[in-house]
Amino acid sequence: MKKFFQFEERETSYKKETLAGITTFLSMAYILVVNPIILSQAGMDKGALFTATALSAIVGSLLIGLLANYPIGIAPSMGLNSFFTFSVCIGMGIEWQIALTGVFVAGIIFMILSLLKIREKIINVIPQDLKHAIAAGIGFFIAFIGLKNAGIIVSNPDTFVSIGELASPVTGLAVVGFIITLMMLVRGINGGIFLGMVITTIIGMIVGLIEVPNSIVGKVPSIEPTFGVVFSHLGEIFTPEILAVIFTFLFVAFFDTAGALIAVASQAGIMKDNKIPNAGRALLADSTSGVAGAIFGTSTTASFVESTAGIAVGGRTGFTAIIISVCFTIALFFSPILSVITPEVTAPALIIVGALMAMEISKINWSRLEIVIPSFVTIIMMPLTSSVATGIALGFILYPSAMIAQKRFKEVHPIMYVLSILFVLYFIFV
Repeated sequence: MKKFFQFEERETSYKKETLAGITTFLSMAYILVVNPIILSQAGMDKGALFTATALSAIVGSLLIGLLANYPIGIAPSMGLNSFFTFSVCIGMGIEWQIALTGVFVAGIIFMILSLLKIREKIINVIPQDLKHAIAAGIGFFIAFIGLKNAGIIVSNPDTFVSIGELASPVTGLAVVGFIITLMMLVRGINGGIFLGMVITTIIGMIVGLIEVPNSIVGKVPSIEPTFGVVFSHLGEIFTPEILAVIFTFLFVAFFDTAGALIAVASQAGIMKDNKIPNAGRALLADSTSGVAGAIFGTSTTASFVESTAGIAVGGRTGFTAIIISVCFTIALFFSPILSVITPEVTAPALIIVGALMAMEISKINWSRLEIVIPSFVTIIMMPLTSSVATGIALGFILYPSAMIAQKRFKEVHPIMYVLSILFVLYFIFV
């Protein structure tokens, strides 16, 4: 097993990899709570979502560990679960069963693109500065969602957004949770994000803001309400509206998952010469887990930026991902305690994860205007449009234009020009 995971070449051990796996799990375990909360707003069963989330994380992390030998955890994407619920189901009025079928079909297409190495080629030709901008933009978007869930910011018809009612008990709980989590992270406590959620939940129970569960360990919630639903609705996707949704999922998920993998690879130091080694297998694992996740009943999966927490304590191989998978398996039996956690409890995790991802902004070359403007637009448009893909698309349109103006057009890969044109057509016709 040591030879399979290349322990000697990567100077690691079972102890280091196990600690790294547990650390990463503790850092990303909030997805077991947050994902059901977000997707249940589309009308899906919360208990089934808990199980589907765990199973997709188990399969995804196992696959990327075995296929790509990456110390990365995979679970439902924080950006895409929001897109699924608020843009497709609520915004467009699409039933969740149909939307989930769209996720499944998009996942199949992803697998084909991964096998043909098309996704890998596109990711590798993205300029390094834009890769950092994508990671930072996703961070700002996630933080924005966290601030909204906490009630710290609210919608305002005059100023679009404004400060919320900070004296509100639930908002106060979120603020306290944020401070507690921040202090633990600054102190270097492993799993600070997850532990912060636990402490905040306990405080919420003590003051009566959160319901006290009858038990801690319980039966695994049935996945029946969501499992295999996609197979019953395949015949309903051949309409202009649903095909447009599938294309949108394909478009958004393609660049959302690429953005997440770029963010993780950059933070982990996996990226070499602006390329991600063994990216093809990693993307195949990612796309396969996305198909499995849709069958289980959850939105598209992606590599988690919190994986850098495990890398920081020594994780270097896919064995770390195997441990992450084992941890999610154990977590399946703790649904009673996890199911009572509210959005106010998870909000601090979103804000802090967003801040960690936003650190990528420091790696952008801010001295060159042809880099600054596309990067800035990529970052700022993600939270303002509530769409990661829109930010990426606008950045991809502006970057070649700016480079042409600077007479540096030869430095831009031909694929970037093609993508730029496709994105323009997307905005015109979709």
